[in-house]
Amino acid sequence: MAGRRDVLLAREKGQSNLGSRIFVAVVIGVLLGCVFAFLVPHGLVSSNRLFHDRRIEIPDLQIGSSTCESPEHVNALKVDILTVTQKNSEYKKQIKSLMEKLRLAEQGKDHAQEQFVMLGENHKVGPFGTVKGLRTNPSVIPEESVNPRLAKILEEVAIYKELIVALANSNVKKMLEVWFTNIKKVGIPNYLVVALDDSIEEFCKSNDVPVYRRDPDEGIDTIAKTGGNHAVSGLKFRILREFLQLGYSVLLSDVDIVYLQNPFDFLYRDSDVESMSDGHNNMTVYGFNDVFDEPAMGWARYAHTMRIWVYNSGFFYIRPTLPSIELLDRVASRLSQESKSWDQAVFNEELFFPSHPGYNGLHASKRTMDMYLFMNSKVLFKTVRKDVKLKKLKPVIVHVNYHPDKFARMKAVVDFYLNGKQYALDHFPDGSER
Repeated sequence: MAGRRDVLLAREKGQSNLGSRIFVAVVIGVLLGCVFAFLVPHGLVSSNRLFHDRRIEIPDLQIGSSTCESPEHVNALKVDILTVTQKNSEYKKQIKSLMEKLRLAEQGKDHAQEQFVMLGENHKVGPFGTVKGLRTNPSVIPEESVNPRLAKILEEVAIYKELIVALANSNVKKMLEVWFTNIKKVGIPNYLVVALDDSIEEFCKSNDVPVYRRDPDEGIDTIAKTGGNHAVSGLKFRILREFLQLGYSVLLSDVDIVYLQNPFDFLYRDSDVESMSDGHNNMTVYGFNDVFDEPAMGWARYAHTMRIWVYNSGFFYIRPTLPSIELLDRVASRLSQESKSWDQAVFNEELFFPSHPGYNGLHASKRTMDMYLFMNSKVLFKTVRKDVKLKKLKPVIVHVNYHPDKFARMKAVVDFYLNGKQYALDHFPDGSER
């Protein structure tokens, strides 16, 4: 017990000595502070001196200001501003290019994975219901040497390597004006008119419309200048080839189309060809099982057939792939040899007919567009305008393909959907008066 008490007493004594030392240190600090306050009342650095230093700096700044106002300095600043502006323009181009690459990378990420899996040498079958074939063919390697002049135009006009393209000659001048006027209203910047004669080229330039005039080609120019609607329509398959070879996706458009929204916001881009339909309801647009009845066959009187109404060759989105280019080549070749063939019929035959003895079918993927977003004039005038709910829907485009009085109906579509005239469509018959 005595030893333990001695330890406790020693600890208390040590703590007492520590407290005394702290007290002495505090007292000394206070005394030193008082001494410094008495000897140096304004502190170690004089505020007058600081103020004096600041006053000394003021004339220097004023001198600098007068120097900035000198002509030599102003000119130097102008040069600097010009240099910065040029660099800013270059940065904008770089940003646009990077944004394009990012967008394409994001969009094609899943497709690229599919391609990588499908194009590999060996494939392992997954669980039931998980196996999927390749839907999206890879794009071709761009060849700028095919048409350097067109390549330069497309670089300026296209956005994300895609654009709307229309062919036009003087025969469709009125419809062309409605066409590009509404494209501008919607705010679509990436579109181009392929002018087939001098008049249309000048007309587009005078209206600030992006235009491209092909180099002279006797085979094309004869049809371009004098051909009717179907003849001119057939030219697009030859002309579009260069666009695809340059690596651009094209939304091919006839000029009898009214744009109400930006179509690029509604595309899937997962197929070689994405087209609007000439069908007028779910069955005819998307396909149906048509049962053929032949009573003479008795028990086997019923035969099932698959039917779908044709794609419209006046409005389709086509990607720069090998099957797409093969499609254009096939259609253009047949139209050059079959003078009585209709381009839309040939387009669909090449796209849908399967391989069979003596014929190798085209292996192109395809998608049908929504019939109420990409609307033909039969759907509009036979169904939509008579339905209270459907009338409230706003299509992306309306294609006046079923009616010969195209210009009048195009203006009526504009009045109904854009100018708020509720009865603008009412006085037209469902079909054609002629």
